[in-house]
Amino acid sequence: MPIINRRRLIQGAAASVTALAGGTALPGPAPAFAAGTASGSATGATVTPADPRYPLLTTGNNQRFVAAPDYIKMIRSAADAASAVKAAFSAGKRVSVRSGGHCFTDFVCNPEVEVILDCSEMTSVGYDETKRAFFVEPGARLLQVYEALYKGWGVTLPGGVCYGVGAGGHIAGGGYGLLSRRNGLVADHLYAVEVVTVDAAGTTRIVTATREADDANRDLWWAHTGGGGGNFGVVTRYWLRSPNATGTAPETQLVSPPSHVLTHIQSIPWSELDEAKFKRLVKNFGAWFEANSAPNSPYRYLSGILNVYSTAASGLNLVTQVDADIPGAQQLLDDYLKAVLDGVTTTRAPARKLPWLQATQLLGTINATLNDPTLRGAHKSAYLRTNFTDAQLAALYASMSRPDYRNPRAMLVLFSFGGQVNAVSPDATAVPQRSSVIKMLYQTLWTRSEEDATHLAWLRDLYGNVHAATGGVPGLDGQTDGCYINYPDTDMADPSINTSGIPWQTLYYKGSYARLQRIKKKYDPSNYFRHSMSIKPA
Repeated sequence: MPIINRRRLIQGAAASVTALAGGTALPGPAPAFAAGTASGSATGATVTPADPRYPLLTTGNNQRFVAAPDYIKMIRSAADAASAVKAAFSAGKRVSVRSGGHCFTDFVCNPEVEVILDCSEMTSVGYDETKRAFFVEPGARLLQVYEALYKGWGVTLPGGVCYGVGAGGHIAGGGYGLLSRRNGLVADHLYAVEVVTVDAAGTTRIVTATREADDANRDLWWAHTGGGGGNFGVVTRYWLRSPNATGTAPETQLVSPPSHVLTHIQSIPWSELDEAKFKRLVKNFGAWFEANSAPNSPYRYLSGILNVYSTAASGLNLVTQVDADIPGAQQLLDDYLKAVLDGVTTTRAPARKLPWLQATQLLGTINATLNDPTLRGAHKSAYLRTNFTDAQLAALYASMSRPDYRNPRAMLVLFSFGGQVNAVSPDATAVPQRSSVIKMLYQTLWTRSEEDATHLAWLRDLYGNVHAATGGVPGLDGQTDGCYINYPDTDMADPSINTSGIPWQTLYYKGSYARLQRIKKKYDPSNYFRHSMSIKPA
């Protein structure tokens, strides 16, 4: 079982998942955890307030949220995680779980947490012959995952653009990116998950749950195909194998990316946009993806992002990636750009044909704002099933052009969706939104804490006005289809802001929530793993 992790090789910390005791069904009462029965026994540091690393580890990517825990336990193995959970549970300490540290809200860092279980040192990526699947540890950052899988075996995952996101939360929440129209969500390729759980008596287990129909723990696997992080236990390993994988060779177990892609980045200056052109651009983008997002559309090989910045920024930009290996790729790109930029601009930036991994590295690191770890931020989400209405476009323009809000880091990011994402049944995974064509990320970023109220008010005003027709939130099964759990927003749990009458749980999980609650009760009956938007036991 080869592992790509130089630090682990140097330290000699073996990580053989095949010896895991929880790999098959565990009937009857859960056995007590015994050190040494898990995959590897490497032990991480315990960082206390006197340690110089403590301030760094008490916050994450969003500097709005800072914790003051008794200690941070660095996790290096499943056995280490089980020992840490057992110790914290026995001491009655509230825990939170971190992988890459990119959580948008307070799930990890909040005033109530007393112990942070930090898995960011668990970064191995490799192939497990016994499971015929690739394994990824939760602390591995996405760019590292892509490089390891592609350089080692020529395969990949259809994951996110942002290079620094940790695999732990990304996969558990569903995961998507520029290959998702072509290959579905990351969760659609999840074969198994290793989770440290704890029962009401404090007994810890290391459980491996697979998607095999006869696996007694299959429901725990299902919960990690979109149920979100920090809900059921500490994830210490994922295994990934595509549903249609054949043979036994590693290179046939996951999807292969294009050898080359056409990458196109078009800047559209605000100086060339008036209100009519702004609305036309956004509506053109929405119309194209509404018309070309069927599961087997020939246009599923094209993905696009429209970054809609406020007028305080220089302009908007349109990012497009096309699988260059398909016949007519250049014509497909040309037709798309003609449709989206129609009536807006006749300027065309040149496209670049790049090796897929090089393009992924470029797009993952090009945005200095999104990769700045010193910023404060607020984020909201929505799924769009049909194009924007005129009222929504008017609300969007009004907020983006407000003369009293001059923040160049305020934006709405429109991600293309649909294609093979929509080929999967809504109940096959814990992600029920399987009929959308665009995913929306509303966000604003800033530096100074004294400006929090100003920026939060602007974002709430934008979001509430765009979705005014459905109670200030993206309604369900109509033009919009709720929210994305990897872009969590505690405002959705506030009835003074969410006036739709739709509970936040339904906005994120729709009909999946009741099943997630039953799984929560089975694997975390005391609700030990919890945060501000965690799943409650049935």
